[in-house]
Amino acid sequence: MSLILGPDGLSRCAWVGDDAEYRRYHDEEWGRPLHGDRALFEKMSLEGFQAGLSWITILRKRPRFREVFAGFEPEAVARFDEADVERLMGDAGIIRNRAKILATIGNAGLVTTMAPGELDAFMWSFAPEPGPRPTSLAEVPATTAASDAMSKALRKAGFRFVGSTTMYALMQSSGMVDDHVAGCHRATDATD
Repeated sequence: MSLILGPDGLSRCAWVGDDAEYRRYHDEEWGRPLHGDRALFEKMSLEGFQAGLSWITILRKRPRFREVFAGFEPEAVARFDEADVERLMGDAGIIRNRAKILATIGNAGLVTTMAPGELDAFMWSFAPEPGPRPTSLAEVPATTAASDAMSKALRKAGFRFVGSTTMYALMQSSGMVDDHVAGCHRATDATD
């Protein structure tokens, strides 16, 4: 099953299920172009925290993540020290994974060395040309050549928790690719 009919009568990608927060996320955020260094740093960070978990877990914890990670302002996060790491490790409102916390802080430091707009331009440089719309969830890949290239380039620059699967999820959620399945009410491009 690739589509699901929502209580509002709209067809959506089946991964939404019957969760109201997933419906809102699907309709208002997923697949819409997202720009800005801070916004993309947040997306990179949250996708990194998601590795090995379900996205709904991260989505439900996102408000707390934003609160304890200073709104994902790279300059503020880059200044976090060991006391901040311990504070975060003790916060049940987020994913308490030391490696992911340290990666987020380290990645923030790398972002602060970039010129304004550079992270945005860099990440969007890997966005592929639009292709045919998937007709089923089975056609949606976990990785692509573009996500492989983005991951490799980010790793080379020193970023962590930026594997190809994680970067493809970022590309989907930030609108670099549009994987809304044909028939979904959000699937509105000319390739339908």
